[in-house]
Amino acid sequence: MAAPGSSAISVSLEDYSGNGKVDTSTLLAAMLGAVEKISDLIFSPGRPPQVQVYGQLIPVQISGLTNLTADETRQIAADLIGDNKQAVAALREHGSCDISYSLAGVARFRVNIFIQRGSCAVVMRVISSSIPDFATLNLPPHLADVAKLRDGIVLVTGAAGSGKSSTLAVLLDCINREKYFHIITIEDPIEFLHSHKCSTIHQRELHSDTPSYAHALRSALRQAPKVIVVGEMRDRETIEIVLEAAETGHLVLSSLNTMDAAKTVERIVNSFSPEEQAQIRDRLAKTFRYIICQRLLPKKDRAGRVPVIEILKANPRTRECIEKGEREGKSLLEAMKAGIAEGMQHFDGQIAQLVRARVIDLETGLQYASNAALLGQELAADW
Repeated sequence: MAAPGSSAISVSLEDYSGNGKVDTSTLLAAMLGAVEKISDLIFSPGRPPQVQVYGQLIPVQISGLTNLTADETRQIAADLIGDNKQAVAALREHGSCDISYSLAGVARFRVNIFIQRGSCAVVMRVISSSIPDFATLNLPPHLADVAKLRDGIVLVTGAAGSGKSSTLAVLLDCINREKYFHIITIEDPIEFLHSHKCSTIHQRELHSDTPSYAHALRSALRQAPKVIVVGEMRDRETIEIVLEAAETGHLVLSSLNTMDAAKTVERIVNSFSPEEQAQIRDRLAKTFRYIICQRLLPKKDRAGRVPVIEILKANPRTRECIEKGEREGKSLLEAMKAGIAEGMQHFDGQIAQLVRARVIDLETGLQYASNAALLGQELAADW
């Protein structure tokens, strides 16, 4: 197998006939077997097939198949979509669609197909066949306390590709193993497959099982769940129903593409009109339990990436910051620093620990820091 840092990897594709049609299943299996720790497969016209390893794209050289043509990427997209009429309609109407795809006995994928410059491009996220655990993801063990919550909102946030779905899966599996609850998930698409353990769990997929997050959420409130998992809070209506669900005794887990705890609160509040924002702050302050934010940083030895986790936990001080808004001496960052004994932590504090432990280098730490200048001053004495 090729090393992650190599410029290209070569694989044989015995079932590629050279007649202009790619055997998609064979192509996917060959790419997955070419190198370890692949996170994504990417197909783009004018480029060879590519895999992403530790955040770096690596071209895959296949005999008889060099740069993909528009016809070849269109064929790959068609093979992946199959007879999914909703996906075809979404691709035609909106220019992109999300689907799940399984390669029997090999892997599952979360797939996004989109139109660019009139042709199809495909990005496939590899989904682990097994649900990871806290140790595998380097998550703080005390986050297992989420399973003890009776109600409220738990949010996992971060940039695309930061591992939000994996963290949500771990938290949900913890509940599933410890509690005798009815759990409903609403996902786009379904990623990790959860079996019934102590809990009874139903997984619903957008478009194939329900037309929208909002519709599925409103239905869920009539389906007697204790726990509801919403893949992503994308719009005002979804946020509103999540707040309502938490206020009526449900535990809701969801995600947002936001960079830290403060920006998560800001994103939720700003989804509403200025006239509504004071009320939304009050409702969010009363219902949130955890905001877990994560970033993936390349290790110093380039042999992988390490997660950095920020944890905001509900207590009187953090609730006040959300309800009344951040101000001098009353920021969420200060509240997290003061709440370390309660299990809270903030990005730059965690990054400083990794730099001092030589897990990441100083330049990387400053690049990913929330306040690079302040972190640089703190670490200056060490260098």
